[in-house]
Amino acid sequence: MATIATAAARCSSPTRRQLLTRRRLPFSVSFSSAAPPAAVAGFGWDDALRVAGDGGRGDVSDLSGYFRKVDSCNRGMDKKGDFVKFVVEDQVVGYIHKGFAEHLRDFHDVFTIISGNNGSNTVENVSLQSSLRTPEDRTHAIGEVIKSLGEMIPGIRNELYPVTSSYGMPVYFSLERAAAPYFGIKAYGVHMNGYVEKDGQKFLWIGKRSDVKQTYPGMLDHLVAGGLPYGISCKENIIKECEEEAGIPRSMSTNATSVGAISYMDIEGFRYKRDVLFCYDLKLPADFLPNNEDGEVDSFRLIPVPHAANIVRRTDFFKPNCNLVIIDFLFRHGYIQPDSHGYLDLLQSLRSGDCS
Repeated sequence: MATIATAAARCSSPTRRQLLTRRRLPFSVSFSSAAPPAAVAGFGWDDALRVAGDGGRGDVSDLSGYFRKVDSCNRGMDKKGDFVKFVVEDQVVGYIHKGFAEHLRDFHDVFTIISGNNGSNTVENVSLQSSLRTPEDRTHAIGEVIKSLGEMIPGIRNELYPVTSSYGMPVYFSLERAAAPYFGIKAYGVHMNGYVEKDGQKFLWIGKRSDVKQTYPGMLDHLVAGGLPYGISCKENIIKECEEEAGIPRSMSTNATSVGAISYMDIEGFRYKRDVLFCYDLKLPADFLPNNEDGEVDSFRLIPVPHAANIVRRTDFFKPNCNLVIIDFLFRHGYIQPDSHGYLDLLQSLRSGDCS
């Protein structure tokens, strides 16, 4: 029986397609991976734990449920031709939908829209006006454009993401988090698997997002996760998020271990998500109880790793990108075995995006 503790408050190859044999679940909840759901998730802990503990359905070596989760974060690549390069200082920093670029034409003091030479008005690429020379000038100017676009970019967070050609390279400007997919910039985040070992068995702490969260309300999540904003390192961000989301003191969170990264690319409408998530593991004391400090998590449960795997394989209860990070954990901790058909294909698919 799983140890249960509650702390209230608070991303295709033919081979993969052949593996996608769908199963009929006793109940199902499904959300889009690119756009926030319109309503609170329609399931509770009882539903999740019922699926988690049902070991009688299916073979653990069947990876099709995992492949579905990867595919749900890597949609729409056939629409890539609808996007054009977003160039700053001769470097490609993003991709903008041709339709969205038309909405930027009016802001001629900020953007330069380069059209084709064939007499048509077809957009070839988008760049910034040369008068915007500094990162600060660009950040302010584009921020004003985003304000003017209003509801075209929903869910404004007032949180800035650095815009670079790749991780660790110069920052050309900073962009409102909610606008990142509309400009197709690379967005980076940190996700941490918090786990416990008891009697030779591993358990994962799982959070359930607050029903009032702006994105994916009520869905399952990692113990700690967050976007990587401008001006903070991955490790410091993990430490900060540990305290805010789970009440984990610095004395514990400094032991979080960097274990790699996953990536995915997802196109839906004007949105082109190019995300890289840096993954961390933190082994916690058996008696540790998380306590949310920022109101973004409703509750937590500590469940055996195989039970968490069942939820990933059989439902859409987890926030979509969390599935990929948990699958990565399952590989690294030996819960997915090389003898399983599709093992290497699934392993490679966890880095389907531009991991740079």
